[in-house]
Amino acid sequence: VECAKKFNGEVISGDSIQIYKKLDIGSAKITEKEKQNIVHHLIDIKEPDENYSVMEFQKIGRELIEKISSEGKLPIVVGGTGLYIKAALYDYKFNLETTKGDYSKYTKEELYNMLLKLDPDTTIHINNRKRVERRLDYIKNNHTTETNKTDKLLYDAIFIGLTIDRDILYDRINKRVDIMIKNGLVEEAKRIYDSNIRTKAVLTPIGYKELFLFFDSAISLNEAIELIKQRSRRYAKRQYTWFNNQMNITWFTNPKDVYDYIEKRCN
Repeated sequence: VECAKKFNGEVISGDSIQIYKKLDIGSAKITEKEKQNIVHHLIDIKEPDENYSVMEFQKIGRELIEKISSEGKLPIVVGGTGLYIKAALYDYKFNLETTKGDYSKYTKEELYNMLLKLDPDTTIHINNRKRVERRLDYIKNNHTTETNKTDKLLYDAIFIGLTIDRDILYDRINKRVDIMIKNGLVEEAKRIYDSNIRTKAVLTPIGYKELFLFFDSAISLNEAIELIKQRSRRYAKRQYTWFNNQMNITWFTNPKDVYDYIEKRCN
């Protein structure tokens, strides 16, 4: 928001969950007050029972980047969901064939050997059955082991990340979950639970599915809250790893240093 004020920008949300209405507390959705009259795109435009894909985000995100830029403003993509951001900003192509194979009769060893025959250089671990299956489907659907990964940027983009000591980060995550519970996360999750909506939008993010276990009497409320904290910490760690490996990010510990950096790069 401060960058948007300083550099005449508009925000494009790169979050795959904040795009949904009613999933507010669980997605840590920005409030109208927090927006401070800065235009935010791709927030609250879908119902929880609607589908939304990275391919759709790529299309709309690029259209917004072009529109905002043509008006002489700075598009600021914020998130969140790394694959969404990469798909929009890089020359990322999708393969439309999505035939899913039935691998239920195979052991993990048999599946892995099938993959090794098709892709001897695979880096997927034998125990990651879902990824092995997805990789087999990809190769069979596209008749190639080449993926749609690319490092070709379509825009003159600056990648900025905020970082902090891991212990402080984990402490903040724990406190953030406590605040979400205080602000009504349990009640929000219960409304979704009672609506019987079980789409990817509801079952993917951390927060709802853990509380669903509590509503099912499978675990206690305290156990659900601790599970949310644990999975949030692990997710944060995975996000750091993903962004470090996938994008050329300049990391800052002090947000105020970001402004000078952007000014230098823009000039």
